[in-house]
Amino acid sequence: MKVAVYCGSKCGNDPAFLQAAKDLGRWIGAGGNTLVYGGATDGLMGAVADAVLEAGGEVIGVMTTMPEILERKHPGLKNCMVVPNLGERKRTMMELADAYVALPGGPGTLDEVSDVISLARLKVDDKPVILMNINGYYEPLREVLQAMVRAEFISAEEIDGVHFLATVEEAGEELGRRG
Repeated sequence: MKVAVYCGSKCGNDPAFLQAAKDLGRWIGAGGNTLVYGGATDGLMGAVADAVLEAGGEVIGVMTTMPEILERKHPGLKNCMVVPNLGERKRTMMELADAYVALPGGPGTLDEVSDVISLARLKVDDKPVILMNINGYYEPLREVLQAMVRAEFISAEEIDGVHFLATVEEAGEELGRRG
């Protein structure tokens, strides 16, 4: 299974975020799965890639031609695709992936998560969307989605494929049902 992981290019201020990135990477690599991610060496992105590689797994990086992004390329990548812009990067990652997992991150992570939630909602894509709700990180997003349901902009069924999970074990179980 190819798992697209969206996450921060920084580690954040909670050590549990970094631990979750390492645990997820080990799960991906040890399980014979492939990581699809933004290709960087920094932050949670680098930590998840390092863990996949250390566990003997395959990693596919997808980066843009922007010099400030290319300079952060993970040195251990054997497979790195370079695309012209961020929109193409998102499209390529979505095409490659069988599932989507979001660890904590910033605006870029939120942008990517919004796209895959929209695809799941529209049933354009039946790939699971897992938000690693480490120490409640994604609770505000869950509340926004619930507010959208209450306001009848979306139905609860439209976001059935979006899973807010607290542990890598739970994520592994959910992904195992698909793989």
